[in-house]
Amino acid sequence: MSNDVPPNELPQHAALLVLPRLRVQNANAISSPLTWGFPSITAFTGLMTALARRLGAETGLSFQSVGVVCHGFEALVTQGGYTRSFCLTRNPALHDGSTAAIVEEGRVHLDITLVFEVKLSSALLNDAARAECAAQIGECVAGMRIAGGSVMPPLPNLFGMARQQPRAQLVLLAEAPDLRTKQFKRLCRQWLPGFALVSRDDVLQSRLKALCASAPDAQPQPSLLDAWLDLSRINHRATTKTVLNETGDPSTEVVEWAADNRPGWLVPIPVGYAALSDLHPAGAVAGARDASVPFRFVESVYSIGQWISPHRLQDITQLTWRAEYAPTSGLYRCINAYQAPVTDTYIPVPFID
Repeated sequence: MSNDVPPNELPQHAALLVLPRLRVQNANAISSPLTWGFPSITAFTGLMTALARRLGAETGLSFQSVGVVCHGFEALVTQGGYTRSFCLTRNPALHDGSTAAIVEEGRVHLDITLVFEVKLSSALLNDAARAECAAQIGECVAGMRIAGGSVMPPLPNLFGMARQQPRAQLVLLAEAPDLRTKQFKRLCRQWLPGFALVSRDDVLQSRLKALCASAPDAQPQPSLLDAWLDLSRINHRATTKTVLNETGDPSTEVVEWAADNRPGWLVPIPVGYAALSDLHPAGAVAGARDASVPFRFVESVYSIGQWISPHRLQDITQLTWRAEYAPTSGLYRCINAYQAPVTDTYIPVPFID
């Protein structure tokens, strides 16, 4: 959904819709053709759009952006070693009794908190009205899919008794910047322990500059894909160290291996789609999922994200993602306004072709 306000300015009657501790079972773990693990951020912007359509305009909510905090992650994969395989399920037998083919599907169980930046109508400025609306939204989300997964009730406690699901909150943000910051900090403490996914496009650009500086005569020059692949893996590099022998014998050289330094928990993530074709009229392409809207062929767009503790965030815009569309370039992309601290520097390493 489009955002009609600047990313660092909150609209009038701005509020946060918090859906805490959602237990999602069998969510899609294959987030793009090149990445797997946590669902793509587009899955949560898609949930935001689906929730807005289901609630309708009469609810008095206008969704702006969405943020996600992960408290638990359990991928359904085989254990042991560096090589992992998805735990696949066998489909029922076909009508003639033959064995159906196994479809490659990656699944993951999640424990997440979703935070939506919303704009309220005047009817929801009352505390009781907001509490009733939040309860209604909580019941609505309980029957929806999140990244293809099902929303499950809380697990029982150690004594076998059912835990109470934390209530959804619709928090009206204060107009004063200092009070708004205190509100957000108070909410962030409620999301601990957990990690929030933010954008680190700056690290990707810094890595590209470091690769180009380390190999100025390389042909071809390193590209953004090289920088993205370099940040997507753990690089170990060998260095030689001269060691003096205590017996007086000539010194020897010892090889030591060390991993590259990184500014935190970096992960490769898909952030949207880029157009591969013109925009076709509605119903012009056979087999489209929705024949009532225009259709376009696209491919995934990738960037670098980072998992950080919510208490390190300073503003709601650093947590949430909003969808943007560039008509000239055909780029459908999710934008996050996280700004790293000044002390959070990246140490470049030599480029090895």
